[in-house]
Amino acid sequence: MIPVTSFAGKTVAVFGLGGSGLASCHALKAGGAEVIAGDDSADNVAKAAQAGFTTADLRAVSWSNFSALILTPGAPLTHPAPHWSVLMARQAGCEVIGDIELFCRERRRHAPDAPFVAITGTNGKSTTTALIAHLMKVAGYDTQMGGNIGTAILSLEPPRMGRVHVVEMSSYQIDLAPSLDPSVGILLNVSEDHIDRHGTLENYAAVKARLVAGVQPQGASIVGVDDIWCRNIADRLDQAGKRVVRISVKDPLPDGIYVERETVVQASGGARNEVARLGGIGSLRGLHNAQNAACASACALAMGISTDTLQNGLRSFPGLAHRMEQVGRRGNVLFVNDSKGTNADAAAHALSSFADIFWIAGGKPKQGGITGLTEYFPRIRKAYLIGEAAQEFADTLGERVPHEISETLDVAVANAARDAEASGLIDPVVLLSPACASFDQYRNFEIRGAAFRDLVTAMPGVKPVV
Repeated sequence: MIPVTSFAGKTVAVFGLGGSGLASCHALKAGGAEVIAGDDSADNVAKAAQAGFTTADLRAVSWSNFSALILTPGAPLTHPAPHWSVLMARQAGCEVIGDIELFCRERRRHAPDAPFVAITGTNGKSTTTALIAHLMKVAGYDTQMGGNIGTAILSLEPPRMGRVHVVEMSSYQIDLAPSLDPSVGILLNVSEDHIDRHGTLENYAAVKARLVAGVQPQGASIVGVDDIWCRNIADRLDQAGKRVVRISVKDPLPDGIYVERETVVQASGGARNEVARLGGIGSLRGLHNAQNAACASACALAMGISTDTLQNGLRSFPGLAHRMEQVGRRGNVLFVNDSKGTNADAAAHALSSFADIFWIAGGKPKQGGITGLTEYFPRIRKAYLIGEAAQEFADTLGERVPHEISETLDVAVANAARDAEASGLIDPVVLLSPACASFDQYRNFEIRGAAFRDLVTAMPGVKPVV
């Protein structure tokens, strides 16, 4: 745990008592603050009370003694309207921040030179975070990984020299961290997502940009430049005098890091240097994972890691569950769990990675559906559509792609496996990459992916991928 000393002797309101909220309560109390905790969920309030914290209905207390509101990222800060706790805090003149901001303040107080890597982007941030943490461990660092990827940041060990914090951040978390200042900041990409929470794509991109704009003066701002939003962000950082490392998997760069024929290349001043090879690394299959690997490589190089260590780390990376996870193989049919593909852009990365796909898609639809995936339709031998989006997706596929409305995942897996085996294709792939949220049938994408894995591994003759 990281004790939060910046509010010692003060009273702080904490709203949202899930994992990160409770971690914030523990860290604030350990640092000498008085915590008043609240939540809209009676169950969460009860858990906080059982843990020994003072709880209250924050609507019914005086805010005059509060120094700050520590807000869960799940509560809206601006759109579609500020959460009621935000309005009360602002009326009382309290700052509204999150647990990432508390970490940043503690790091500046106690170990300002301790390495801190922050990663964001619409897609790929979890894989990139896990890959960087893996590379740091291979290089011998005491590595702490957390944030949006799982472990609450304040539940990690405190910053110190020789210990690196590798932290995934959502736009919601960045919004609550006004003094975010990593030593290495990574912005992978920006595409349409979370507009309900930011109002416009411009606002969303601006929040993402803050992570790389806040990098410490001697640090590195690593920016994927294969979309117009990030290209503009990189240009603005350059103009502001930041050290920018541009990343591309689409085009060679005169200055930056790019991927060409499964090779990570570093270019500078006309010189070109191959720093790593990605060929044959199953956990980093596909163009999207090439971008993840290129950004992770740029981070490793910025941290002074040798190219030999980098290559060894890339080759030994096991990958993440639910992100192009090779679940098993039966005969020549490969089963791939990409349940984290919760929007069309993420699903495009998975579809681009294989040639003969029996595609399981659907769930709670997002804006735009799968209309942007038409260039990948020739790769799909048949689609198996589930959840609320099934009919909408069927209408989009039309006569261009054979499809069926399977409705549920168990039916889709069984039918896709049957058809893939009967296809006579050399390397057919049954791919779960839903292009949808899971919330119509599953509580989260992890549960959906675990269900897919269980269905696959329960089939006779399925063997793990070695």
